[in-house]
Amino acid sequence: MIGRLNHVAIAVPDLAAAAAVYSGTLGAKVSPPLAQPEHGVTVVFVELPNTKIELLHPLGENSPIANFLAKNVAGGIHHVCYEVDDIIAARDKLKAEGARVLGDGEPKTGAHGKPVLFLHPKDFCGTLIEIEQV
Repeated sequence: MIGRLNHVAIAVPDLAAAAAVYSGTLGAKVSPPLAQPEHGVTVVFVELPNTKIELLHPLGENSPIANFLAKNVAGGIHHVCYEVDDIIAARDKLKAEGARVLGDGEPKTGAHGKPVLFLHPKDFCGTLIEIEQV
C-alpha cells in the first residue's frame, strides 16, 4: 500500500540555523520557509536526490511542534511520511486493520498541496506516520 518515502520530518528549535546547517555545512538545496497555519508549523524542505527532509518549527503557541520541542529541546525526528496512491482507500484499509488515524480522520492539505493524514505512533513502532496522496 505505501509507496516511496516522501520525507523525514525533524522538529527544530531554530529554523534559520537548521536550514543553514543543511545548506551551508551539508551543501543541500533548501527551500524558503513556508508557513502552514492549518498545521501550526513553518516548514523548510531540504531536497535530496532520493527524498526530502522537512524541518519543522512551531507557528504559534498551540502548535503540536511546540509541545514536541518542550520535551525535546534540541529537536529531533518528528515523523516519517510515505506516499500512497489513494489516501481514502489507504485510510479505510488502515482503519480496518486497527490503525488509529489522528484528528477527525479526514485528509487535510499538507505542505506540498496534497492530501495528508497522520497515524498514531503507538500503532507503528513508536513512530508518527504521515501518509500523503501522490
